[in-house]
Amino acid sequence: MAINHSNDHNHKILSTGKAFWIGIMLNSGFLLMEFFAGLYFNSLALLSDAGHNLTDVAGLGLSLLAIRLTKSKATERFTYGYHKSTILASLANAVILLLAVGSIGWEAIQRFSHPVFAPGKVIAIVAGIGIIINTISAYLFFKNKDRDLNVKSAYLHLAMDAVVSFGVVIAGILIFFTNQPWIDPLISIVIMIVVIYSTWSLLKESMRLSLDAVPQNVDIENIKQQLLNTKGVKDIHHIHIWAMSTTRNAMTAHLIMDNDLTESQIKKTKANLRHTLEHLNIQHATLETESEQCQEEVC
Repeated sequence: MAINHSNDHNHKILSTGKAFWIGIMLNSGFLLMEFFAGLYFNSLALLSDAGHNLTDVAGLGLSLLAIRLTKSKATERFTYGYHKSTILASLANAVILLLAVGSIGWEAIQRFSHPVFAPGKVIAIVAGIGIIINTISAYLFFKNKDRDLNVKSAYLHLAMDAVVSFGVVIAGILIFFTNQPWIDPLISIVIMIVVIYSTWSLLKESMRLSLDAVPQNVDIENIKQQLLNTKGVKDIHHIHIWAMSTTRNAMTAHLIMDNDLTESQIKKTKANLRHTLEHLNIQHATLETESEQCQEEVC
């Protein structure tokens, strides 16, 4: 059974890696087209969206690197391997996005003071292509977005890009019919707000996991109750739960066992508990046992 689980995990990594590669290639081609179109036609909305897409490509590359690192074997110095790199990649992606929107906002403010006319028709056409590419890219990550924070960050980036591109299409249409240059920087401000809103939860959760907080997909109270409801377990203490990566969680706990249990019964109880914990999103559990007579200061 363990071998099958390992194969399933490796298959998931491979297919996720393929999705990242496709997303990188699609978005790299589009951002180059959008960047040069924005330069040629003086469109801040297109340049802003291209800058956002650049951070997405960088983020996808960073996430792909992190996934590759998780397959590296553990060493004497990195005893957990490089699984934590996926959390760091998610945190870096969030920070990169927030830095990018800061520059977009500053440039938009400058454009309000010194408006530059941009052809609405071209803006709408280029952004329309962006909707198609970003929707296809986001769909690649849709299936696994709730299982992996790293994949979720990629999905959010690309899904928000599709929404942003839709906004740019609207801006292009409005500019085409009204010839008002202030619409271009206004849409850039809207893009900035949307990106900040979509990134904030990712930043918060990535920081929490980086600080070894209990992951959101783990119910620590339920785990405590499951342990206490186990026959032979009288009490628990020193329970710690943290994320090894965006898909794997670890836990340590001390179990106070019934004095009447034999060593073989304790081993069987621990094995059963580890199996139960796997269904509660704990993939690596270290369970220490103590007798009821054992005092905490000497155990």
